[in-house]
Amino acid sequence: MAKAFMDDSFLLDTAPAERLYHDYARDMPIFDYHSHLPIQQILDDVKFQNITQVWLYGDHYKWRAMRACGVAEELVTGNGTNNEENDYRRFEAWAKVMPRTIGNPLYHWSHLELKRYFGVNELLSPKTSRAIYDAAKTKLAASDFSVRSIIKRSNVKVVCTTDDPVDDLAMHKALAKEKWGVSVHPAWRPDKALLLASDAPLFNAWTDKLESASKTTIKTWDDFLSALLSRHQFFNDSGCRLSDYGIERPYAATYTASEIENAFKKLRVSKTSLAAEELEKYRSALLFEFLKMDAQQDWTQQLHFGAKRNNNSAIFKSLGPDVGNDSTGEFPIGDSLVALLDRLNSEGKLARTILYTLNPKDYEMAVSIAGSFMYNSAPGKIQVGTAWWHNDHKSGMERQMTTLASIGVLSRFVGMLTDSRSFLSYPRHEYFRRLLCNMTGGQIERGELPEDYDLIGGIVQDISYNNAASYFKMELP
Repeated sequence: MAKAFMDDSFLLDTAPAERLYHDYARDMPIFDYHSHLPIQQILDDVKFQNITQVWLYGDHYKWRAMRACGVAEELVTGNGTNNEENDYRRFEAWAKVMPRTIGNPLYHWSHLELKRYFGVNELLSPKTSRAIYDAAKTKLAASDFSVRSIIKRSNVKVVCTTDDPVDDLAMHKALAKEKWGVSVHPAWRPDKALLLASDAPLFNAWTDKLESASKTTIKTWDDFLSALLSRHQFFNDSGCRLSDYGIERPYAATYTASEIENAFKKLRVSKTSLAAEELEKYRSALLFEFLKMDAQQDWTQQLHFGAKRNNNSAIFKSLGPDVGNDSTGEFPIGDSLVALLDRLNSEGKLARTILYTLNPKDYEMAVSIAGSFMYNSAPGKIQVGTAWWHNDHKSGMERQMTTLASIGVLSRFVGMLTDSRSFLSYPRHEYFRRLLCNMTGGQIERGELPEDYDLIGGIVQDISYNNAASYFKMELP
């Protein structure tokens, strides 16, 4: 007889797995150390008028699935037509797609979110779309369903946003004064400083903003570094303890000081984009300087490798970035990652580092490289992060954890992140924890691990929350 869909033993195949999840993992808090949540909506404690606003306004995971099922773009991204009538049409379109997403984590995540936040146990389909939309609308109208209420009811203790160095962090500062039970920290994401050097007009427009934010004149490479260092210090003073670099691959070319000075002069004074070799050296020099800054402030740094972005030029031209137009890339990372980490380590500037690779073929290599830089270090100092983006599905998470356990040390893993723009995405942590418990519980069932719940259950709790709370060195509420 088949199990009921998404019952209490969902994804838990054995009695030990069920015990580990329900007695140890389920009620652990969430440390959301990497997200794209909009700080403005947290500060304003926004209330959403309907489920489309919180589900479909910014979720490019769903947008990709809708496009794959032939949904017109006006019902995918909305094309700027945001009103109640069109919001329902978009939700209805998603409801038609939903039954077609079996095998995709969206099918599980969406039903978990309906169940956990709205008490909806019915499957989303064209037949149920109107009733579910109306039920969610009623719930969202309640006084305890604002953005902050959603975060708190999800048992989240810490949220980290993603912030550009030119941001004034005024909203973070205002929010920090309000003691509402959750700590919200900015995270340093200077991708534009690294990546825009291939486009001089865009680079200079951003550097003009950096001039204004740092209250300095930027004409030389030293001016540029000084301005960035002042912003890094400003972020630190504003509660930031975490950086994040979204780059295709590690940049670790050799260069001389004069080469970098001349490359920057070409960009800033001559306003000419850098050619391939110049660009590689510039990015290598700047990334190294950024990572040194992180070490100096005792931050944790995250390096995201392997995304091939903005693949469809027509979509990029009409809709811009971050709309479901990115894929897994094929980039060599091994030699350059070793060179980068080794140089930082040799100079005593290697901070706590989490490595993410979007191409799963690199998991084994990344975990083994991380293990090469653990000499006389803090526990788990260099580690490979959770299955990311196109890998954060059942088999992807299982593969990442199995690799980490096999080649590294799973018990020091800082666990799941949300990596989402939606405030309803926290059941992804439940999904992850169920898979973690199923993996370790299955090993207990097969006699591969001892039936010692204090030991294994404690490790499950560490991975669920405790490791992150210790590792990131942030103020907890």
